[in-house]
Amino acid sequence: MDYKSAGVDVEAGRDFVSRIKESVESTSRSEVIGGLGGFGGMMRLPKGFDRPVLVAGTDGVGTKLELAQEHCSHYGVGIDLVAMCVNDVITSGAQPLFFLDYIATGKLGPDALTEVIEGIAEGCKQSNCSLLGGETAEMPGFYTKGSYDLAGFCVGVVEEKNIIDGQQIEVGDQVIGLKSSGFHSNGFSLIRKVISLTGTNLKKATFGEEKKPLIDYLLKPTKLYVHLVQTLLKAKMPLRGMAHITGGGLPENLPRCLPKGLSACIDRSSWEVPLIFDWIQEKGDIPERDLWNTFNLGVGFCLIVPPKNYQDVIDICKSFGYTAWNIGKIEQQSGTRYGQVSGLPI
Repeated sequence: MDYKSAGVDVEAGRDFVSRIKESVESTSRSEVIGGLGGFGGMMRLPKGFDRPVLVAGTDGVGTKLELAQEHCSHYGVGIDLVAMCVNDVITSGAQPLFFLDYIATGKLGPDALTEVIEGIAEGCKQSNCSLLGGETAEMPGFYTKGSYDLAGFCVGVVEEKNIIDGQQIEVGDQVIGLKSSGFHSNGFSLIRKVISLTGTNLKKATFGEEKKPLIDYLLKPTKLYVHLVQTLLKAKMPLRGMAHITGGGLPENLPRCLPKGLSACIDRSSWEVPLIFDWIQEKGDIPERDLWNTFNLGVGFCLIVPPKNYQDVIDICKSFGYTAWNIGKIEQQSGTRYGQVSGLPI
């Protein structure tokens, strides 16, 4: 017996690394030292920092991967993987520096995994972030043939005096909501259950007036907010707090950037929830509370700014192609609040 007869093809692994080399190198920043293939990726800190602080984040794509693999749609989940990590890191005011990926699979499918890496590279390029390294583990018998799982790791840097931690947030500050691209990468265990119990045929189902394939709405990649946030910071916009709206929705994620004693009062009528969320609620008979505590409902990222600056921030967002709304304000927290968010049907 040899390793290949046990299910691991070392030569195929080497060929795969060769196939992805161009995609990886296309993300390189000037601070990167060396190339693909070492035991560890190396990168200098950018110049201009007096007291640089590293900011790290990690995440995956969750069970959205099952739908992607069933429908042979691999590029988008690569973007998802980057977005789920970098959108977290930038909430502190950090600029992403580098990204690492980990892919575990039952049997190396080079075409599918090359698409994944190409998607990761695209997400990195949109984030000005180097794909510094990664690992592909072929694990026959543990994962089924053709299936894979993803994990991502991002490291960014911020000047210590410029860290955004929400401690400057005051009563009266405004909450700016940035439009999501759909479900992003959260709530898919519930989505898949609804699809299964209702017998929805995703190979045939369509959605919307244009009757586009429903699966396209479900697998739309997570929106990246890196470029916009970096633009706002360079424009000296006073961002006092930021929140990436992921699993748990606004009720769980928005309070993570608020200091003790303050609450966000959200105006539910300030934005229109995309119809795809109404569809999943109706199909699954999902209670309103569960809907708000599972999905982003159209708001993928939040910025908290002083009242005098909110219109300037919205104008900059719109000038860069991001839909933005003033969705609420910061108040003194009372004992009747749900966590630190009020105004939502939860």
